[in-house]
Amino acid sequence: MSIKCGIVGLPNVGKSTLFNALTSQKIDAENFPFCTIEPNIARVNIPDERLDQLASLVKPEKVIPSFMEFVDIAGLVKGAHSGEGLGNKFLSHIRETQCFAHVIRCFEDTNIIHVEGKISPISDLETIDTELILSDLEIVQKRRERIFKQLRSGDKETQSEHDLLEKLESGLNQNIPIRNIAIEGNDKEFLKQMQLVTGKPFFFIANLHEDENKNTHLPELEDYAAKNNLSIIKVFAKAEGELVDLDEEEKKEYLNLLGLEEPALNLVIRKGYEMLDLFSYFTAGPKEVRAWSVKTGSTAPEAAGKIHTDFERGFIKAEVISFKDYIESGSELGAKEQGRLKIEGKEYIVQDGDIIHFKFNV
Repeated sequence: MSIKCGIVGLPNVGKSTLFNALTSQKIDAENFPFCTIEPNIARVNIPDERLDQLASLVKPEKVIPSFMEFVDIAGLVKGAHSGEGLGNKFLSHIRETQCFAHVIRCFEDTNIIHVEGKISPISDLETIDTELILSDLEIVQKRRERIFKQLRSGDKETQSEHDLLEKLESGLNQNIPIRNIAIEGNDKEFLKQMQLVTGKPFFFIANLHEDENKNTHLPELEDYAAKNNLSIIKVFAKAEGELVDLDEEEKKEYLNLLGLEEPALNLVIRKGYEMLDLFSYFTAGPKEVRAWSVKTGSTAPEAAGKIHTDFERGFIKAEVISFKDYIESGSELGAKEQGRLKIEGKEYIVQDGDIIHFKFNV
């Protein structure tokens, strides 16, 4: 299954500008365009300097990074939960993602019309939050009504589901998103199946103007994010979209003018990856050096299954070298000779940056 991060927000806040900048950076990206009412999807590599370091030592035929798919979703307006604008399509598309970035415009520009007639980050985010909560509430209520008739049977699972739905409905009615409602471990898998939007992890993207004097609304978004313990990434979407046309030296100068050490879009890509509690381990050999995406806490067999289900089914052992040990040893052979290669079994929890060679038999 693809790892998807949605890009959401009101119309004209910079979603498509951000999306275009993401996909036109000097990062390999494959574009899959749809018609205008459908989302645009781009596969974007996860920036990871470790992959380049491994490739410089191994000198493989191919280098394959981990990736995410970013989905540019049509702008949402008030009443989207009841079908206003592209509401129903917007909500169905965002349900198909695993996390989302909420783009909020924080600058004044009379040439760009705001759908609400004024720039107000808090008002924008409240509009989005309200529509997502109302959409989830409608789904929860319909499901609860459907199983209410089954309660007379005395089925314990039905009663448990009804109790959970009642709890969710109560929270949503109080304007509390699903992610902020305490859920027992046994109910979390059920929630995944429902694909409730407000249960998905998200972060803010503050879309800024390169003229800092125009970014008059940034402080209020920063205050809101700090009070609610939410992540915020500042991006000059329009300015960064122009980096693709510059050579390396010009790009460095431009980034310096923006006060950046690297494109902020790299932070957006990595943040989406981290939001899903993912990290990369590597396989390295003469044919390819490759990064593989796995969930934190994955065992060696589960990580092996990312390569092929046979690897997990017939798992025997894993030969593991930490990234630090591999680089310091200069090669897999060097790590073996220095005793830095470890043999791990089925219980081993894979660590970020591990270089692994799996042994299996089916």
